[in-house]
Amino acid sequence: MCKVMGIVNVTPDSFSDGGKFNTPEEAIRRAKNLIEEGAAIIDIGGESTRPGATPISWEEEWARIEPVLKGLNSQLSTFDFQLSVDTYHPETAERAVRLGATIVNCVYPEPVEAMLEVLASNSSVELVIPSKLIDSKLSTLNPKLSTFSSRLYLDPMIGFGTTREEDLEILQTIPELAKKGRVLIGASRKRIVKRLTGEKVPGKDLAGNLTIALWAAMNGADVVRVHDVRETVQALKVLAALKGEALPE
Repeated sequence: MCKVMGIVNVTPDSFSDGGKFNTPEEAIRRAKNLIEEGAAIIDIGGESTRPGATPISWEEEWARIEPVLKGLNSQLSTFDFQLSVDTYHPETAERAVRLGATIVNCVYPEPVEAMLEVLASNSSVELVIPSKLIDSKLSTLNPKLSTFSSRLYLDPMIGFGTTREEDLEILQTIPELAKKGRVLIGASRKRIVKRLTGEKVPGKDLAGNLTIALWAAMNGADVVRVHDVRETVQALKVLAALKGEALPE
């Protein structure tokens, strides 16, 4: 069954939940709730990547997420989940891995080469990269990406400066992308649902988000990154049963 990655933003300005889990205690409580709802992966982010967001230094980012990672280690050690850190700063990634992160979720292509060095030093770590990197025939990264291919997730980056039509095309090409490697889709609460449905009320686009998650799973995605974990897990379990797949206990 397609895995669910639950989002925990330790930021004051994320587009969907900025400020809601802005203290370590709130973030840890949120992570615990998401695991209990069925998230297999918890993705901790300390910097907003919404359009127009002000970049911060790795030091400020790390100051936000370090106490959360330490708290997860001490308070949720008996829970079964994989810990991911959403960062494009190699310095943050290296420190997060030391505190138990086994996935680095890097949303920009430029730092990927440095992130591969983190993988080289840590055999159990996986990396999420923009999928366009593997399509670049001239990319000097190609040999290195091939070396770590079994430890990569490919994210087509829905909603990162894309139009409605471009996002639709991305979603329609998931089957082809899945032939190239493991696919992670992060479309939760992005503008595509509002653009397609005309829904303007915040929080009223759940059905649209679930539709995208199901579409991604049906077409070969390995992970969906979402805010609404409980509802997504329910939908994916029903889908798996309809397909005759074994359900997780």
